[in-house]
Amino acid sequence: MNITKMKLFYVILFFISSLQISNSIDFNYPSAFNFGDSNSDTGDLVAGLGIRLDLPNGQNSFKTSSQRFCDGRLVIDFLMDEMDLPFLNPYLDSLGLPNFKKGCNFAAAGSTILPANPTSVSPFSFDLQISQFIRFKSRAIELLSKTGRKYEKYLPPIDYYSKGLYMIDIGQNDIAGAFYSKTLDQVLASIPSILETFEAGLKRLYEEGGRNIWIHNTGPLGCLAQNIAKFGTDSTKLDEFGCVSSHNQAAKLFNLQLHAMSNKFQAQYPDANVTYVDIFSIKSNLIANYSRFGKHFTKPLIDLNHLENVGYNKILNVLGFEKPLMACCGVGGAPLNYDSRITCGQTKVLDGISVTAKACNDSSEYINWDGIHYTEAANEFVSSQILTGKYSDPPFSDQMPFFLTLKF
Repeated sequence: MNITKMKLFYVILFFISSLQISNSIDFNYPSAFNFGDSNSDTGDLVAGLGIRLDLPNGQNSFKTSSQRFCDGRLVIDFLMDEMDLPFLNPYLDSLGLPNFKKGCNFAAAGSTILPANPTSVSPFSFDLQISQFIRFKSRAIELLSKTGRKYEKYLPPIDYYSKGLYMIDIGQNDIAGAFYSKTLDQVLASIPSILETFEAGLKRLYEEGGRNIWIHNTGPLGCLAQNIAKFGTDSTKLDEFGCVSSHNQAAKLFNLQLHAMSNKFQAQYPDANVTYVDIFSIKSNLIANYSRFGKHFTKPLIDLNHLENVGYNKILNVLGFEKPLMACCGVGGAPLNYDSRITCGQTKVLDGISVTAKACNDSSEYINWDGIHYTEAANEFVSSQILTGKYSDPPFSDQMPFFLTLKF
């Protein structure tokens, strides 16, 4: 074994040996059902409202607009891939012969936990998404019972609902949106009622047979260019990383109470398997230490059979992100490259001048894609950290039936 391979071998051993041990999670899910907002929307809002979402959204990986608010894959895409499940088709997309055999995605951009109101970006609140799931389930069971084997290739068998994974990533819009009309104290005071609605939704899923529930908390909202541009013009309102302190304070309290609610739900329903995932810590760590992570970060578990197909120097060489807060796709340039009047890919007349919100040359150098959502490179980092298991309660690192592969 040469020196380079020996170094690589010890890198692999270090990361494998550093994983936490647990005996609580089984990742052999036959299906997945997802609920949430734009962080995991694979096309529901675009189909539901009949809107356009063109390039440069989707320019990486898909090479065309994938109806995701991102330059490429989302965290949920990476997670499905690593669990050997297909990318989830959006519930409302009727074109392209969607296949729902392994699950369905009900997440829609702009969605909230609380019921939508006339000014909401999305009418598909958490409760409505669950109602859609209930209809999906009953209709699918009806079709399978009436038509024999005709739809078996496209719809989940009955036992997939009890054995499947129910993923939830929602709450960002409830907290961030509240700051447009409420003070920090008022936002904090509203959190218990938001979580009451969330808990009621969990109970509905449980009543429908959902037992494996995976809850993502909300990220550091104060570090999004959209919120910095609106609420961070006064430098005294920013923390040491340039993020809006009030938004992150609200996100932390929301997450604290969400975690407590998750534990309470698990205690009330011991036959359920509730996993709480600390997305806030993962994303905060990425932003605070952005120069340490980048295009060729080393993942904690490596497929040994895959090593000969990639350059050893790439694995051992760690390149950092260069832009922790600045949007890749936008207008205005540094420090944020964000203007609320024009979204990624649009062309508008601003102050008498026609401008286009274009993408940067290399989105893998950026954490933020369009001022609100993360880039594919950042999403890949986040998903790799989720799958270490150390950011979850309970942790699950020894239960993964797969190796994380390096993709270049």
